[in-house]
Amino acid sequence: MNKEMRLDKRLGIKYPIIQGGMANIADGAFAAAVSNAGGLGLIATGGLSVERLEEEIDKCRSLTKNPFGVNLMLMHPQASEIADLLAAKKVEVITTGAGNPSRFMDMWKEAGSLVMPVVPSASIAKRLADRGADYIIAEGTESGGHVGEMTTMALIPQVVDAVDIPVIAAGGIADVRQLLAAFCLGAAGVQVGTCLLASKECPIHDNYKQAVLDARDNDTIVTGRIAGTPVRILKNTMAREYVKKEREGADKMELEQYTLGSLRKAVFDGDTENGSLMAGQVSGQIREIKTIAEILADLYEERFGILEQMKSFLDA
Repeated sequence: MNKEMRLDKRLGIKYPIIQGGMANIADGAFAAAVSNAGGLGLIATGGLSVERLEEEIDKCRSLTKNPFGVNLMLMHPQASEIADLLAAKKVEVITTGAGNPSRFMDMWKEAGSLVMPVVPSASIAKRLADRGADYIIAEGTESGGHVGEMTTMALIPQVVDAVDIPVIAAGGIADVRQLLAAFCLGAAGVQVGTCLLASKECPIHDNYKQAVLDARDNDTIVTGRIAGTPVRILKNTMAREYVKKEREGADKMELEQYTLGSLRKAVFDGDTENGSLMAGQVSGQIREIKTIAEILADLYEERFGILEQMKSFLDA
């Protein structure tokens, strides 16, 4: 890979690490904290109106001089208006999920933004690369929140082989071993989310943070697989009831009774039984609260020690 294609070199940031666009969590202050720590912070549009998003963008710019971006979930009811706002505000990086951003890409690129769609498959990645995406964020099913079917280990090399633009690996990355594995698979950077839930700066309720710290390796579950809206969350009363009803054939209306407002219950109210505690499978690795700066440094700066350990294998 051309060194200049690497995320940190392209953006002039310290680490090749993007913070995931976590709805109702990643506000302007949180994104600025990530960018100030050397990563690329993202403001999440989920749960925000156009007016509130503009305020968060302005807040982020007042708190950091470093690059940051915005994640647009294309299922947002005001997606078109938000797309226009991002162009008008000349946001440096735009990531997208839950839809096809092609209709907005020319406008964003004319405004000088780098466009990075989040994809679950190589076929979608190729289509968006051909349409003009600057990077592809390939996200494996290990991640928290909305997920696809392919694992990160299988997905990244297939996407890398399918496109001629740099690929960012996402899903199942919480320490330096996983980061280096992503680079070995051909990634130009990584996106992380779950490990940042356990940061001092993360605005989620302390109960939510503690649930992540308490999680074991098999303590996540995917709701909505049968209904076609898969979301990975920590197991709790709501999740178990949802999956039970889903398997019994409950319709979409009945299932929505469990999920309506459930993320806000977790984030703001700290309701760990009825809230949607979105988190990835790496929750089982996370055992302490750290600053964002410490988390990012641990992810990247410790790579030399791991590479030293690998020498015996490489020299064999």
